[in-house]
Amino acid sequence: MFEQLGLIGCGLMGSSFALALKRAGLVRRVVGYSKSPSTTERARQMGVIDVEASSALLAVSGADIVLLAIPVSATEATFKAIRHLIGPTTLVMDVGSTKRDVVDAARRVLREHVGSFVPCHPITGKEVSGVEHADVNLYAGKQVILTPTEHTLSAQLQKATEVWTALGCQVLRMSPQAHDAAYAAVSHLPHLIAFAMINGITSQAQGSDYMALAGPGFRDFTRIAASAPEVWRDILMANREELLAQSRIFQQSLQSLEQLISSGNGKALESQIGQASETRARWRISSQNAPK
Repeated sequence: MFEQLGLIGCGLMGSSFALALKRAGLVRRVVGYSKSPSTTERARQMGVIDVEASSALLAVSGADIVLLAIPVSATEATFKAIRHLIGPTTLVMDVGSTKRDVVDAARRVLREHVGSFVPCHPITGKEVSGVEHADVNLYAGKQVILTPTEHTLSAQLQKATEVWTALGCQVLRMSPQAHDAAYAAVSHLPHLIAFAMINGITSQAQGSDYMALAGPGFRDFTRIAASAPEVWRDILMANREELLAQSRIFQQSLQSLEQLISSGNGKALESQIGQASETRARWRISSQNAPK
C-alpha cells in the first residue's frame, strides 16, 4: 500500500493508472497535476485524483510513488522540477513509448537519485486521449516493459514489478536500447506508415471520394492514424535513428513487391503474400495464447 501517488499528467494513461491503483487498494490518496488546470479539475471531478496540485513539484510533495504520464519531450524538464523531492525510497515511473531518451534525461537530471527511477512502457492505449477517456481496465491483461539501468535500485525495481503485476499486467524486462529497436519495428513504424497512408490518399484530387468508399480493412489498418499528433511527433523524433532504419527495411520490402507486380511475376508475388499471411497467422495464435 502506498500513501500517496503523485500523478504528473492526468490524461488517458495517467488517469487510467490512478483509477486502477485505487481499485486495487494500492494507494490512499492521489495528488495530480496537469499542464492544463481544467484537465486537473476534471480529473478531480471524475474521482481520478483526490487533490489538485498547481505544479509538478507539489504533486510529488509527500508522495511515495510518482508516475510521469507526459509527452516524452517533457520528461527532462519535469525531472528538473521534481528532483528535490525525490527521496531514496520514492518509486518514480513513467509510461513513455521511448526509453533511451527518457533514461538519458534521468541520468542527467536526477543524478544521485536516478536509482529511484524505473522506466516503464505499458503496451496499451487508445487512439483517443484525455482524462475523459480514462479506463480502469486499460492495463489489465497487458504487457508492461521495464527498462532498468545499472543505476536502478533493486528495491525500486521490485516495487515497480509488484505494482504492475497487481494491476493484472505481464511484466517483462529489456534494456532501453533493445526496447527502442523493437518498438521502432512493431509500433513506431506502423504509426508512421498509417500517417503516410492517410496523407497520401487525401493529397489526391479525389482523395475524399476514395476515403468514402473505404471498408473495414482500411478502417482497421489506419485506426492508429487518429492518434494524438503531439504525442507521436515526440515519439517519432525521439526514436528517429531506429525508426529510420526500420523505414529503410520496409521500403526495401515494398519495392520488392512492387518489382514482382511490375514484372508480372504472379507466382513469386503469391509466394511473398503467402509468407506474410502465414507469419501473421502464427503471430495471432501465439498472441492469443500468451500469458495474461
